[in-house]
Amino acid sequence: MFSAAVVTVSDRSFAGLREDTAGPRVKEQLLAAGFDVVDTAIVPDVQPMIETLLCRLVDERDIALIITTGGTGFSPRDVTPEATLAVCERRADGIPEAMRAASMAITPRAMLSRAAAGIRGRSLIVNLPGSPKAAVENLAAVADTLSHGLQMLRGGQADCAAQP
Repeated sequence: MFSAAVVTVSDRSFAGLREDTAGPRVKEQLLAAGFDVVDTAIVPDVQPMIETLLCRLVDERDIALIITTGGTGFSPRDVTPEATLAVCERRADGIPEAMRAASMAITPRAMLSRAAAGIRGRSLIVNLPGSPKAAVENLAAVADTLSHGLQMLRGGQADCAAQP
């Protein structure tokens, strides 16, 4: 069982003006997939604050999987992908590509997602959209494969030839 954290990026939720509904749904989905969700947080759409939190979750807490929700669109304040890539040492482009491909079967607006994913140390950081429905759909597209990636990343035995 891998540890996980869910980070909601939202000015309004951080200020208490809107209830965070995406974060709790993502947490439920991770728990159902067998992850140990050890932390949740809400931060505003402020790149340095997002970066600081991501670094703390990886460097100080050694959390295997950090999932963000929110801040992946075209709004000028949507900076989650930039924060994610700024703290990652290696990109994991196949993850957001798979999410966008699956989401395109549901809505053509999926092409507007700027979600990113990457590796920092022994941790994987994955961005999801802020819409609860889209966040759940995007995570569902990749959840089964994330554990395999984390096994490889954390030095465990992972059979890459085995069928998912």
